[in-house]
Amino acid sequence: MAGLALTLAACASPSVPTPEPQAQPPSVPEVPQAAETGDLPEETLPEVAEEEVIGHQQVKVGLLLPLSGARADVGQAILNAAQLALFDLAGDRFALVIRDTGGTPQGAAAAAQAALDEGAELILGPLFSTSAEAVKPVAAAAAVPMITFSNNTAIAGPETFVMGVTPSTQVNRVIDYAVAQGLRRFAVLAPENEYGNVVVRALQEAVFRNGVELSRVVYYDPRATDVSAEVQVLADFNQRRAAAEAQRRDLEGRSDEAAQRALQRLQGVETVGLLPFDAILLPASGQQLLSVAPLLAYYDVDPAEVRFLGTALWEDPTLLREPTLQGGWFPAPPPALWNTFRKRYEDSFGNTPPRVASLGYDAVALAAVLEQRTGAGGSFLPYTAETITQALGFAGIDGIFRFLPGGTVQRGLAVLEIRQAGFVERDPAPRSFPAGIN
Repeated sequence: MAGLALTLAACASPSVPTPEPQAQPPSVPEVPQAAETGDLPEETLPEVAEEEVIGHQQVKVGLLLPLSGARADVGQAILNAAQLALFDLAGDRFALVIRDTGGTPQGAAAAAQAALDEGAELILGPLFSTSAEAVKPVAAAAAVPMITFSNNTAIAGPETFVMGVTPSTQVNRVIDYAVAQGLRRFAVLAPENEYGNVVVRALQEAVFRNGVELSRVVYYDPRATDVSAEVQVLADFNQRRAAAEAQRRDLEGRSDEAAQRALQRLQGVETVGLLPFDAILLPASGQQLLSVAPLLAYYDVDPAEVRFLGTALWEDPTLLREPTLQGGWFPAPPPALWNTFRKRYEDSFGNTPPRVASLGYDAVALAAVLEQRTGAGGSFLPYTAETITQALGFAGIDGIFRFLPGGTVQRGLAVLEIRQAGFVERDPAPRSFPAGIN
């Protein structure tokens, strides 16, 4: 493995609450002085087997990942990131108990039991919500909390904490920002699946909370190769085209100069009339979004007049080449921290990490910090609902976050804008949580 080029950072140590608690701000790892001349330090990480205990073994934390099966590549990337956090922040007492879930619920339950048998006091993972659901009763029987990498809040509970960036968090952030910029009428074109349903429900709640309007909800089949009909419905295309044709016929029947000028202005105009929305949410990614977005412009939803909004799925460089999406806004973790982490990961492991890998770093960093803090205070119970849900929260690669007693997570996201040259931070992520929420 390549030598590590950057020093530690990510989860900041929780602080003692004050009358106005503030989360510790995220910190960007500093480049050692030697790196300025290209002479990188030769620190290396150990090779890790699929099932292993790494680190010292007084306080053990289970890490459940799909290290075999269809998503083994993602599991390995999360494990790589976890090793970076272990290298950076683990104390003398801390150990990771790594177990392979095989990417299945049955494998996850077995992996959890194996980690608990090894003495794990906290479970990190698994990756998928179905696997986390299978682990819940195993962890509950042992009275051990679990922090899963899933973003499915349906599995959250007092001892099951959902760490992924949830759709509702993303929607709230981008809608709140859009409303602050003066947008008042919203529409959504969503895939007809569970993800689309979750996003629409979150949008309905965000619109209601902000006192603005949700004027149109249209679903499309994400498996379809042509969603033109759905886009036409969203855009009132047939009615607006009929209105243009009616105006044209009326003007053609008149000979006055004003009518002729108006008729000339209608040349090349296919539709007339205002759309019932000034912003549209498009919760899609990749090729699906690249297929849908141009249809909106084709059916006269002009991105110069309607703001296109997305979710964190938009953090995809392939979208930069689509003209229709230029100027679109979407929520995402703070880019500077991720970019630094990505560079360090690439230097250490020789490839680019998937976006979810940062959860592995932040989760292990959180566990290591809690162990050190409670150990320093003489406590032998670092992993309780109280320590995990502390009001100050934590600061990591993905920005500030804190868990609520019900198992859901609050996050501080940035709002990015798509431009041809890249993603631009339109509104930075907050550096602290308001007091009194948790």
